[in-house]
Amino acid sequence: MARSALLNVMVQAAFKAGKSLARDFGEVQNLQVSLKGPSDYVSQADRKAERIIREELLKARPTYGFLGEEGEEIKGTDGAHRWIVDPLDGTTNFLHGIPHFAVSIALERQGEIVGAVVFNPATDELYTAEKGGGAFLNDRRLRVGARKNLSDAVIATGTPHLGRGNHGKYLIELRHVMGEVAGIRRFGSASLDLAYVAAGRYDGYWERDLAAWDIAGGILLIREAGGWVTDVGGGSKPLDDGSVVCGNEYIAKALRDVIHRPVPAK
Repeated sequence: MARSALLNVMVQAAFKAGKSLARDFGEVQNLQVSLKGPSDYVSQADRKAERIIREELLKARPTYGFLGEEGEEIKGTDGAHRWIVDPLDGTTNFLHGIPHFAVSIALERQGEIVGAVVFNPATDELYTAEKGGGAFLNDRRLRVGARKNLSDAVIATGTPHLGRGNHGKYLIELRHVMGEVAGIRRFGSASLDLAYVAAGRYDGYWERDLAAWDIAGGILLIREAGGWVTDVGGGSKPLDDGSVVCGNEYIAKALRDVIHRPVPAK
């Protein structure tokens, strides 16, 4: 597959950060960890990976803005471009020695995501996409799954935890979905959940209370793999809403309908 110069910059930044994460993952028990919030940990590895990515990206395009999870937003002089970065999506997995985490880098141009890289250094899986150029896993072209019925579908989700999200609302949604699908999975990394939908491994995915860096890259992967992505309410701006529902045309709509099914009166 041919990559643009910008996508090559993103890939190299992800590889460099991933190499650093892989070294730290091998010594996960020795990491110094600080508490950032209830059940929300940030490690030295996380901050170091973001610093690597920021330096690589801004060296290549110094006028672009930068929004990352671990630092303050940098307003670029360019005005039209912004990097959106999660240096370690799946921090809890990482800190518990679970090899399911990723570096996520997206390029936003005038409010639209036009480039995406999601890289899992533990499995050496590289997901890339450019607007109009398709989505790829390493060098293999991706297409979302073709299943049309929820009863045949495996759906991914993100579950709220201590100090995060509306637990009651989520349990209602989960109860509705689990009665309609072949299986539900929760793996703990939103960017990889979206990448897995793009690859057809999952048929759909929904989650609320997300940040832009959690989903920016994955949204483009799915759209370039022929899928549909909306916010939970059906709107076209999941980055602004902080929620996502996705899959192919049939699964995404059916999943959204089930999520919004009224609660039966007692």
